[in-house]
Amino acid sequence: MRVFLVRHGDADAEIPDGLDDDARALTARARHTLPQHFQSIAQRLETPDVMVMSPLVRAVQTATLLAQVVGYDGPMRATRMLFPDGPVGALETLLAEHEGKSVILVGHQPSMGAAAAHFLGMSSFPKPVTPGTVIGIDRPAGGGPGVLFLYAAPGQGVVTVLERETP
Repeated sequence: MRVFLVRHGDADAEIPDGLDDDARALTARARHTLPQHFQSIAQRLETPDVMVMSPLVRAVQTATLLAQVVGYDGPMRATRMLFPDGPVGALETLLAEHEGKSVILVGHQPSMGAAAAHFLGMSSFPKPVTPGTVIGIDRPAGGGPGVLFLYAAPGQGVVTVLERETP
């Protein structure tokens, strides 16, 4: 199974009057630069089978921009499991529902970095997960540590890692 972890783009620092942090939207700059970033890695992303996102405004906006770039026209599910402090273990249940498929999860920090570390069998993810970062992981059927094949942070070079050879 292929899992893509995407951190939402840069969000406005100010919280709209009368609302809370959940309502913070992407900055104007992020709305213009994220599609370019996603387009630069679109061939590596492929069109996913499933797209799931945090229900917070900035994650929904990021997921929408990404869906447009990769040509995803299926349902976009929102789940609280992708909140910033969402439990990584709950994502295992979510992914088990989509075994063998390509899944994009759009969320926040620190949960995206924690999920990457968990899916790779590491104690922590060794790279920064800045706004707009995309992490691609190939996960073996039946569980176990996956293999990192894509790390793409906006404004940085794309890192690709080939699958390990099986002895």
